[in-house]
Amino acid sequence: MTLLGTLLAGEPRALARAISLVERGGPAGEKLVVQASAHAGTAAITGITGPPGVGKSTLVGALVRELRTRDDRVAVLSVDPTSPFTGGALLGDRIRLADHFLDEAVFIRSLASRGSLGGLAAAVRPAALLADAAGYSHVLIETVGIGQAEVDIAGQADTTVVVLMPGAGDTLQAIKAGLMEIPDVLVVNKADHPRADDLVRELRRTARFRARNAPIVKTNALTGDGVAELADVIAGHRSREHGRRTAGRQTAAQREIVRLAMDGLRVRIERLLHGGDEGRAALEAVAAGHRTPESTARWLIAELTGEGGNR
Repeated sequence: MTLLGTLLAGEPRALARAISLVERGGPAGEKLVVQASAHAGTAAITGITGPPGVGKSTLVGALVRELRTRDDRVAVLSVDPTSPFTGGALLGDRIRLADHFLDEAVFIRSLASRGSLGGLAAAVRPAALLADAAGYSHVLIETVGIGQAEVDIAGQADTTVVVLMPGAGDTLQAIKAGLMEIPDVLVVNKADHPRADDLVRELRRTARFRARNAPIVKTNALTGDGVAELADVIAGHRSREHGRRTAGRQTAAQREIVRLAMDGLRVRIERLLHGGDEGRAALEAVAAGHRTPESTARWLIAELTGEGGNR
């Protein structure tokens, strides 16, 4: 049976191989994603984001446990920092998800962020699509937790959950990071903390958060308190906002296309400048003041668009 066939049959090892193929890049992975997309579209995709140390991984583990009591198949995509040596995910499969490793209805995969400032790996969108095609009813995407630019997830998920904790100055940090612009659901984790209710009141006073009109759910990921309510709120949000999220994904797709196109152009420009005599001569001329950067940029554009012979 082909990789696509075993993927559609729900074989976890096929999903793991498919995601690895996509992470390597190239036509084979792209073709597989296109083929699988015809069989996707039913999974609930939830993004879990927030500042470091708020208990996102523990909460994801508790949410997986709750969804499994509802007989759902769950895929977890944990986006981790990139190793400077191997280029792979630095933390690997999350230790806090170890309770689910032997559950055949739970798929867990770490993806390397590879320097993405948005907290997402480039392979997240296609990996979520592949998990959807493989028959997982829920896909949970946990972001790196870098704190300053974790807004990309809002365009990739049906429901964006922002996790904060009391006593850590999270509200101010979240406002600075732009996180208060994106939550569909806001979680105050570690709800047994003496200042948990203070944080809830503070959030309700925050103008940017009030504009989102998102529900606040208090949880204790270690004990499981509030997690069933969180699962219900996520399900309710997805059913209400399906049409708006479809439009949001189109906007996210546009941003991703532009980013990939710019990355490709950058590679081609560097090849032109460093890979031939004319490019190296142009660099030397600009450095020596004999040629302007503007005229060199116009030459590069002409070369890239095939108009170089018309100069």
